[in-house]
Amino acid sequence: MSAQHPLFPGNAPDVEAAFQAVPDEMVAEILDGELFTFPRPARPHTRTASRLGRRLGPFDDDPGEPGGWVILDEPELHLGPGPDKVVPDLAGWRRERMPDALGPDDAPAHYDIAPDWVCEVISPGTERVDRGKKMRIYRREGVRHAWLINPVAQTLEVYRLDDGRWSLLDTHEGDEAVRAEPFDALELPLAALWAR
Repeated sequence: MSAQHPLFPGNAPDVEAAFQAVPDEMVAEILDGELFTFPRPARPHTRTASRLGRRLGPFDDDPGEPGGWVILDEPELHLGPGPDKVVPDLAGWRRERMPDALGPDDAPAHYDIAPDWVCEVISPGTERVDRGKKMRIYRREGVRHAWLINPVAQTLEVYRLDDGRWSLLDTHEGDEAVRAEPFDALELPLAALWAR
């Protein structure tokens, strides 16, 4: 790991160069100034994230109820002074915090506004980083809600940021139908997330 120079914040040039050189078939993130690479998600992971995004569709720009959100699949987030370059499986912003999800024609591909909600679909290869470094970055940046989903164990953990600390609100499992913050306006049938 390359250390940052105390007078020149930012990721070390060799870390940034390595980040840019990661092949497209890998997911690259810079967390606490260190490069992490992971293979593209396995099928259960991809299927669960895709089905969750579809289920949350009524929140994303729906002119009716419940509406009021921008929800994106795998956005690249640049957060903090490094910046940390994080790629959650799903992220959501309250519409008032991101009134224009596209931005100007010359907008970069990444977003530098911390989301209001993130979802990480955890796997054995990513769980340590998802639960550790990434949750600390989300906490530091004031992300209000986080979900950790394990498609193999068929669990959904729902967290809320309270006074700078993560509070585990509930762990749902199996085929429950749940109402989970911040999307508790609609019932979410967990069985739909595990469907083959």
